Amino acid sequence: MKIILSKRSTTKLLFLPVAVLLVIQSAGARPANSAGNQPFTAHYENVLGTSLEIKVVATSESHSQKAEQAVLAEIDREAHILSSWDPQSEFSRWFRTEGQPVTVSPELFEVLTLFDQWRERTNGALDASAEVITRVWKRAAAEQRPPSRAELDAAVATVREVHWQLDPVNHTATHTSDAPLALNSFVKSYIAGRAAEKALGVSGAQAIVVNIGGDLVVRGNWSEPVEIADPKSDAENSPPIARLIVGDRAVATSGDYRRGVEIGAHHYSHIVNPHTGMPADEIISSTVIARTPATAGALATALSILTPQESARLVAKMPGVEYLLVEKNGRRIVSDGWSAYAAPPAASPASPRPRPAAYEPVAARVGATLWDPKYELTVTIELRLIEGSRVHRPYVAVWVEDDQHAPVRTIALWFGKYKYLNELRAWTREESVRSTSQDTHIMNSVSSATRPPGKYTFNWDGKDDFGNSVKAGKYTVMIEAVREHGSYQLMHQDIDFNGSPRQFQLPGDVEIASATLDYHKIAQ
Repeated sequence: MKIILSKRSTTKLLFLPVAVLLVIQSAGARPANSAGNQPFTAHYENVLGTSLEIKVVATSESHSQKAEQAVLAEIDREAHILSSWDPQSEFSRWFRTEGQPVTVSPELFEVLTLFDQWRERTNGALDASAEVITRVWKRAAAEQRPPSRAELDAAVATVREVHWQLDPVNHTATHTSDAPLALNSFVKSYIAGRAAEKALGVSGAQAIVVNIGGDLVVRGNWSEPVEIADPKSDAENSPPIARLIVGDRAVATSGDYRRGVEIGAHHYSHIVNPHTGMPADEIISSTVIARTPATAGALATALSILTPQESARLVAKMPGVEYLLVEKNGRRIVSDGWSAYAAPPAASPASPRPRPAAYEPVAARVGATLWDPKYELTVTIELRLIEGSRVHRPYVAVWVEDDQHAPVRTIALWFGKYKYLNELRAWTREESVRSTSQDTHIMNSVSSATRPPGKYTFNWDGKDDFGNSVKAGKYTVMIEAVREHGSYQLMHQDIDFNGSPRQFQLPGDVEIASATLDYHKIAQ
């Protein structure tokens, strides 16, 4: 086990003009045999309660589409078996029985068996009945009070009960308690692994990356760049805390920074310790690399609860497993073999990227007062979703223009196929003075705590596309969303960035349900 003492990095890449979140090709990806193969990507929302990214390395787009459909079909099939939230799933129907042996599917039997094994391995840190404690905290939060010790003690006592019994000979499961159960923890990773294997069975599919809400699986003839989200700054365009190259492995991350409850001014993690009933808050991010997806998912949760010493002893018994922990004070702890997956350092540009002839940095104008570096703009968008329906994510651009309507900074750009990029017509109208089309823009896979579907956050640090600080003053924030040959939406807001905090709520429309612009002082 190694401990890394380092300050949180706030350095931005000065000469990358755009944070591209959906792309055709991944930089640093090293297929063992790339002849004739291309990576194709697709993004969906509302999949297992989160987002889904599929990357298929295939001989043609038609083969990639068949592999993509195989992924979606397997996710749907597994969810209909294992979902704790679908009242018609096999698990939910089994849960409504009590005291009688029920013949269950191989998948449900395997998952219940894995929960038994992980409960024993982690000395109870991983337990499907921790949902009992979670519900206590949710009820208390609804009343804006901490739960009482009596409530927590009662919940902990319930968790310690036996909730099912398995008969491997007859392949039956007997439900033995009325405690709430939730098959989360590693099930997302388990399903991602099963879906990836199905996709590899499609003719022409050479490799697959399935990322469900930040837990991902890489399978086949491909090595995938993976970035680990910073739990203290998890905007989509924030620098990661680690960059990896991963082949034929699963990566899972658990953390307290995207889900939980708010009581007063305090955030409480959704990850709870079954022994105490209290939220686990000493480890704010836990990332695990393992060959088996269920192992990565289970350990990511368990290592968020255990002490670093307990985690080291547990993982020492599991060859091929590596981890990165982040404590709430920012200290990072890595396993001995973690560095074997580290991506090579990115080469620094020998000189600044040439600027277009029409470009004039706003900060260069005579008498300009520069942007106050103690402030930033946070842009939060919520995509319009239909409850219970899986949807493709639209193309989206978020950028800033100056008072002459000249482009200053592209904050985010999502697109799938270059031939449709010009349908973001407001963003592309100034392409003659942008440098974006001159570069290869990359989004590596990101492992993070599970995100809610459709909600994304971006930061602007007051730099232009070339890394220069802009002048203080008035700018226009533009948000554009479009579907291929389909719906279109354009939002904009003028803001005076003069060192006075302000917030704007933009009304939604067909693709983006709402957008919030928050100009604020950076928390120290």
